[in-house]
Amino acid sequence: MVRFFRRKKGAEEEASESPPEAEAPEQVEEAAEAPEAAEPVDEEAPKSVEQAVERTRRTWFARIGGLFRRGLDDELWAELEETLIAADTGVETTVKLLENLKERVKEENIREPEQAQEALREELLSILDVDSRLGRLWGPASGDPSAELPGRAGRTGPTTGLRMGGEAQDGGAEAPKPAVVLVIGVNGTGKTTSIGKLAHAYQQEGRKVLLAAADTFRAAAIDQLKQWGEQAGVDVIAHQQGGDPAAVVFDSLSAAESRDVDVLIIDTAGRLHTKVNLMEEMRKVNRIIQRKVPDGPHEVLLVLDATSGQNALHQAKYFTEALGVTGILLAKLDGTAKGGVVFAICDQLRIPVRFVGTGEKAGDLANFEPKQFVDALFA
Repeated sequence: MVRFFRRKKGAEEEASESPPEAEAPEQVEEAAEAPEAAEPVDEEAPKSVEQAVERTRRTWFARIGGLFRRGLDDELWAELEETLIAADTGVETTVKLLENLKERVKEENIREPEQAQEALREELLSILDVDSRLGRLWGPASGDPSAELPGRAGRTGPTTGLRMGGEAQDGGAEAPKPAVVLVIGVNGTGKTTSIGKLAHAYQQEGRKVLLAAADTFRAAAIDQLKQWGEQAGVDVIAHQQGGDPAAVVFDSLSAAESRDVDVLIIDTAGRLHTKVNLMEEMRKVNRIIQRKVPDGPHEVLLVLDATSGQNALHQAKYFTEALGVTGILLAKLDGTAKGGVVFAICDQLRIPVRFVGTGEKAGDLANFEPKQFVDALFA
């Protein structure tokens, strides 16, 4: 379930250094007070994970059953390796997976194709079993292994168990308010769109959301975030293009506090070709957050493009080396036949995939649930 802070630290004094000067006056896109004033959101049922992975299942994983039925021989292992790599599972992850599977087949004296295929499913599921306690908002509580997306109450799929500021957590500590989500990722991954979807989900839950347009490098990014804010019915804090991202973040944190906001979602720049400067900028933003919210950000969500395959893995490594990424949102899963990259990401980075983009509409964002994902691939 989407969970907000397991524990909230005691208040700390704000750092003595003065806040960054805003390079342009604050511009606020005010959300309409009445829901009907906002741009209407398509209420069509959101696409499911099963629909999103259909291309991957049909193109690659549908072949696996036929391979096993031909017998457990060297030819099977060679073709299985080729199929998994073609689905973007990655060479290193595929080799490890097949070594473990072969060992199980030998130790458990597996002879039936159905048993061997079930063992493969279990091995794939074990790859996705990473430490989901990273971060403060979406990790499991009370032994519940699922992370649930807000805004799904009364709909097909997972229901929400959202916890907000002022509500007691399992350990008795108060949840954070505002909850601060720092969203990172390279340009073109669907980062800003994913932020809009996440804001829509929270807004549908009845939570007060604020967006921060801290990607000041691109005017298009600011405009796009404002459009999503208007559609979702939430405010956006923005400065002019070329402004100081840290100043945007500082102003957004102040606004979130004064407006009694539940969730602040911060968009950031993603110029990977200047990754040294970009990472330093990200660290500066992080310091500003911690100056205002000592235990923030509560989640660092990395958005990756599923259609970019192994490039997504390389991008993730750059960001995780510089920042404490706590979760991954895999965008555009419905647009690729190579969804096997999910296994490579979890295996190589050991960071949980929290959400997946399943379509283009505001509601097309789903929780990532490992068993559901693996079952869908073999459906």
